[in-house]
Amino acid sequence: MTDSLAALAQRLQQFAQARDWQRFHSPKNLACALAVEAGELLEHFQWLSEAQSGHLDTASKAEVADEMADVLLYLVQLATVMEVDVLEAARRKIERNEQRFPASR
Repeated sequence: MTDSLAALAQRLQQFAQARDWQRFHSPKNLACALAVEAGELLEHFQWLSEAQSGHLDTASKAEVADEMADVLLYLVQLATVMEVDVLEAARRKIERNEQRFPASR
């Protein structure tokens, strides 16, 4: 992980450890929490048009940013527990997608 993601992961581990929450942080539980938070993110866009979704007011954008943060935090925690370098996994996925979907097609 990059220094910033590694620092975030470490801060999350410290936060959980201080509250004795690591016992709840199984891969299954973290994946479930991630899915719930992704649903909460989606909820902000549910009844908006394409155009409306691109022009949120300041308050709505702040709420969306909070949900995005929740998704990221659970993803980082899941990656930590599973010992996955999520940035390297993303790079590999992009490379595979470049092969599957060449720009020339």
